[in-house]
Amino acid sequence: MNKKIAYVLGAIALLIGLWGFYNRFAFGDENAAYGSIVVWGLWVALYFFFGGIAVGCFIWASLDLLFEIPALKGTGRPALWAALVNLTAGMAAIGLDIGHMERIIKAYLQPNFHSGIAQDVWGYTIFGLLALIALILAVKQPKNAAVKIVMALGLVVALYVAGAPGKLMGDNATRMYWHAGMIPVQFLFFALTTGAAMLLVIRGFFGMADEKQFSVLNISAAVLLVINLYFVWAYYSQSLAGNMPDLVNPINAVLYGQYSTLFWGVQIIFGAILPIVVLTQRRVAGGGALVGLMGLFILLGNVVARYLILIPAQQVELLDGLSTAFTGRGFSLAYAPSTTEWAVASGLLGVVILGLLVGADLLLPLFTKSQKEA
Repeated sequence: MNKKIAYVLGAIALLIGLWGFYNRFAFGDENAAYGSIVVWGLWVALYFFFGGIAVGCFIWASLDLLFEIPALKGTGRPALWAALVNLTAGMAAIGLDIGHMERIIKAYLQPNFHSGIAQDVWGYTIFGLLALIALILAVKQPKNAAVKIVMALGLVVALYVAGAPGKLMGDNATRMYWHAGMIPVQFLFFALTTGAAMLLVIRGFFGMADEKQFSVLNISAAVLLVINLYFVWAYYSQSLAGNMPDLVNPINAVLYGQYSTLFWGVQIIFGAILPIVVLTQRRVAGGGALVGLMGLFILLGNVVARYLILIPAQQVELLDGLSTAFTGRGFSLAYAPSTTEWAVASGLLGVVILGLLVGADLLLPLFTKSQKEA
């Protein structure tokens, strides 16, 4: 992909987002489509998505900067930069979702560490600081004991925050769809998959890597996608076999109902099966735009996966007749992102695109260096 085209796309996405940001700050949550029943919407799904990419990129960076795997030499620093860019977008997404954003300061000044939210706030904060310190040290001198120490500490925190959103959802025992032990582990594999996909995008579209590096990234992404598919099969088949309405109803909505096109078309076919087929072909081992495109497809499939874990579970009545007991805006099981929510999502995407490009051109020229030079 021509960088000029990428800059134009990123700028357009950000310009659309500026309207969304203005709308959010001027009118609060008034123009968001979530309400008193579906309380978590698109922005929370994007928080899971961008946060997962950040964690995944950090873990992949550790394979270079901490474990010094030869085939991944040169991926560490761009992966750390990608982690910070995506972490910024993820934190912005959840910040905009909060009704009183200024109250986040209480999680720092008056933390209750029995709260999953406080744990996540501190976890992501420590993770972001360690990622930033690791990047600064790695840019100055990648083969340094300090880099390894910070990366080791960051890896521990990354493994925690990878599953933290799934744990937070599971704490809500009233939503059986989320109350499963495999969800935090699934989120970890989502993170690893999206981290690999982000490296495919960076290396495929904007960077150079030798055939061996692309081969490792391609096969790793394909294997992780197979594991993700296994998780989907295990969770859905077990839940359907149990025949409990709180599990069966949202799964049926995903498999056969209003979300079936997103699930089968985007998450499964374009987001998993097609990349698996393409990335396991020998002719794409050398990388290039096709590999970058598969990375984009994987990312698209994964954001849909997060959305389909989050939304259908909230569209199950906790009490029979609850959705008709009250009338008014927000008292509905139905949810579709509003124009404001989509505009903000566009802006966050623009931040990520432009952030990666600025890093490639100004901050981290190793994006475009060969593996040997890096």
